[in-house]
Amino acid sequence: MLTQLHPSATREASAGQAFEGHRPDAPFPAACAGVRADTHAFFLDVDGSLIDIADHPDAVEVPEDLPQLLAALAEQADGALALVSGRTIQALDILLHPFGFAAAGSHGAQMRLEPDGRILSAPALDTALADAVKEVADGFDGVFAEDKGTAIAVHYRAVPDAAPSLRRALLELLRARQDVRLMPGHCVFEVKPASLDKGTAVADFMARAPFAGRVPVFIGDDVTDEAGFGAVAARGGLALAVGSPRPGTQGVLADPRSVRAFLTHLAAVPQQRRR
Repeated sequence: MLTQLHPSATREASAGQAFEGHRPDAPFPAACAGVRADTHAFFLDVDGSLIDIADHPDAVEVPEDLPQLLAALAEQADGALALVSGRTIQALDILLHPFGFAAAGSHGAQMRLEPDGRILSAPALDTALADAVKEVADGFDGVFAEDKGTAIAVHYRAVPDAAPSLRRALLELLRARQDVRLMPGHCVFEVKPASLDKGTAVADFMARAPFAGRVPVFIGDDVTDEAGFGAVAARGGLALAVGSPRPGTQGVLADPRSVRAFLTHLAAVPQQRRR
C-alpha cells in the first residue's frame, strides 16, 4: 500500500500559507476549502492541468513524483479518482507508468472504469473521414494530425495564425456529418464522436462505485473540459479551472504545479474512512 509520498512531493506541499501544500504566491481558491479525499471524487484533466503543455504531445515532461502522487490520492479516496483526458488511455498508461488509473480517454470515446479493467472504446472513425482529415492537415505547413482511432486531433501550435483557415477547412469537411463534431482546444482541433465528451464520461463514473455518492471535483484548463465542468455542477460538485477562469468554474488554480500542490495536500492529510 502507498502510505507516503516521495520527499520531493512533500517539499512541494510544504510551502504555502492559504493551505498547507501550496505556494504562498498562488493560494488555493476558497472553493477548495471543503474538499476532502474521503468525501469527494476526483476527475483530472492531464495536459495543461497535471502537466505543462508541450509543442508536441510526445514532448511533455511528467514530474517524477506525479504517478505516485496520483496513486496516493486514489488510495486516500478509496479509488474515486479518474483521469479524463484527450489522450488515449494507452498513452496515459505510458506517461504514468508504473501506475494505472480509472480513465476516460479521447474526450470520453474510451472508458476504463477501474484501474485494472478493460478499455471500452467507441467505434473508430471511418477510414474515409480519417484520411480526409489528414489530407486537410497536410495542406498546412506546420500542422499535423494525430490519429487516435476514435478521434483525430489536428495540431497547429507551431503555426497559430493558421487557426481560422484550418477551422474553416475542417468545418467544410464535416458539414454533412451528424455523427462527429469539431471540438477546439489549445492550438488543436479535434474531430470526435458527437455524442461523447468529458461530461458523459463523468456521468458514467458517477453512476458506479467507488464514485457514486461522493461529491465530484473536476480540474481542467481548456474548452474541452467545459462538458466535465457542467457534469460535476449538475451533481452539486466543484469545477476548478487551471490558469484562467472558464465558464462554469468556481475557482482557479494558477498552473499545473499549483494543481499538483493541491492534490499533494489532499493525499497527505489523514482522512476518516467512509463506513
